[in-house]
Amino acid sequence: MQGKKHFTDKVVTRFRLSERVPAHNFYRQLAELIDWRFLYEETQALYSHTGQPSLDPVVFFKLVLVGRLENLVSDRRLVEHCALRLDILYFLGYEVDEELPWHSTISRTRQFYPTAIFERLFDHVFAQCVAQGLVAGDTQALDSAPVKANASLESVVPKQVAVISSPYLAETAPDSRPVPAPGSIVTAPAHQLRSLAALQAKRATQVGAPGAQHPHARLLSNKTHYSPTDPDARISVKPGKARALNYRCSLAVDTAQGVISHVQADFADSRDSVYLPVLTQRVQQRLAANDLRLLDLLADAGYSTGSNYAFLEQRGSTPWIPVHGPYKPEIEGFPYDPVADHFTCPAGKQLPFQKYTTDPNGGWQKYYRAPY
Repeated sequence: MQGKKHFTDKVVTRFRLSERVPAHNFYRQLAELIDWRFLYEETQALYSHTGQPSLDPVVFFKLVLVGRLENLVSDRRLVEHCALRLDILYFLGYEVDEELPWHSTISRTRQFYPTAIFERLFDHVFAQCVAQGLVAGDTQALDSAPVKANASLESVVPKQVAVISSPYLAETAPDSRPVPAPGSIVTAPAHQLRSLAALQAKRATQVGAPGAQHPHARLLSNKTHYSPTDPDARISVKPGKARALNYRCSLAVDTAQGVISHVQADFADSRDSVYLPVLTQRVQQRLAANDLRLLDLLADAGYSTGSNYAFLEQRGSTPWIPVHGPYKPEIEGFPYDPVADHFTCPAGKQLPFQKYTTDPNGGWQKYYRAPY
């Protein structure tokens, strides 16, 4: 006989959340593995001794972690998602019939906490990973990836706007706005200049003026444009990807079990090699705090510069970083003497080392030249 399931939306008289979340569940294991109580002491100085109770600091940081694990960037969606998951409710310490915090409360708390609180949480969790034998420390892999900023290229405006007056601008400008003489350059507050420029471009497009282009047709540059929505975002592009406003996220990963040993956000318009010294120093500091030492650093050719090789060797670490394609360890017809540090040309003249120079990409080069 065919069965049919009938649903009755009844009030459950006996329900225990811990019985509904199995022991092998990820969030249940995470709740039992990490001790979060240190956060109360870390954040105590940020609160007054009077007033209404705040959002529990432990709950806040657990919500932040859930957002990362579930790939949710919206606090509103995060709260909705958590309300539908029994395992996450158990991880947060909320009952099924208990209201979760408002999304606006999460946003305000995130702005309220200083960066140092998040860094201390990272150090604390990393130390627990070391204590569990998940981190070896001797070999670290370093890489970066662009992270899309919360702004679009359509929000980009010129850093300095020079508006040339035109009949179209004059006939539509409000009486309260000064109308420049033909051919003059206007200097005014940035928001006024952007409005004038947008108005002029709109009128020029409507009448089919020569040279009128869609804003996306021109090549944007960080030297000439910025986003008022997110001034720290930078225009960047990678092969095979569209031009966008990004940040650069750098990660150092311990190769033993894949535990992240350092995370850093930087501007996206600089090369990876620029940030290697700072990244290395911070990784070494975190490892040293746990009695570990960095011996080998793995990275791609984007981190390859002579100064980076020298920096790592001075700090007792071996760089496993491939050199750029143009580099040649030997030059045909010019034998090299590593002891005297000089080349010998086919005519028999010695070319001793003279000085360090930089290439167009900012990398270091050793300059050899024979005396005249």
